[in-house]
Amino acid sequence: MVRETLNELSQLKQSGFGQPWPRHGLNLLYWFAQDYIDFSNGNIVSYYRPENGDFGFHKYHNRIDEEDPIVPIQNLPYYEVGNLNYSGADKLPNYVRANYSRNIPDNNKDRVIVRLDANGRFNRVYVTEHSDPKRFDGSKTFRVSQGLLLIIKNKSRDQYLSELSNTPGEQARFTQQSDYNRQANNDSWCTIL
Repeated sequence: MVRETLNELSQLKQSGFGQPWPRHGLNLLYWFAQDYIDFSNGNIVSYYRPENGDFGFHKYHNRIDEEDPIVPIQNLPYYEVGNLNYSGADKLPNYVRANYSRNIPDNNKDRVIVRLDANGRFNRVYVTEHSDPKRFDGSKTFRVSQGLLLIIKNKSRDQYLSELSNTPGEQARFTQQSDYNRQANNDSWCTIL
């Protein structure tokens, strides 16, 4: 189950989400805050509809057969994004996909999960990571506040990453614009996430 709500960049940094490089979660969350959502009358609104599958969004089934689901069980739909192998993920910006390689198991484990309310607005946003090919790690699942999303939206990518990086070298690696690498390696569990 969700451990806590992240309200500040320092809390996001301490959570470990999207770290260390070459994981893509920090860039995924930046893209989500910058290009996928906006704010209107205190609500998070989307420029797109996650149910359409744009950018690799797909329905998240909060597996109720597990003893401890990672997000609250609600009669509202959840959607996830971030699987770089999923149909539509090739529409994510290059800076999100840039360092992806099937040969590096940890660089495709980060996800953003959203819950839609009855009006189609996002009433909850979460970040999480896979613990294995089939499950997310409940101890690494955090709710992201509207305030933190707004903080991210109001920063340049370099500013955002510099505040989250532990060293200047790490920030440089996160901001690299290397070529998107689609090497096939079916031996790595990241290929099925």
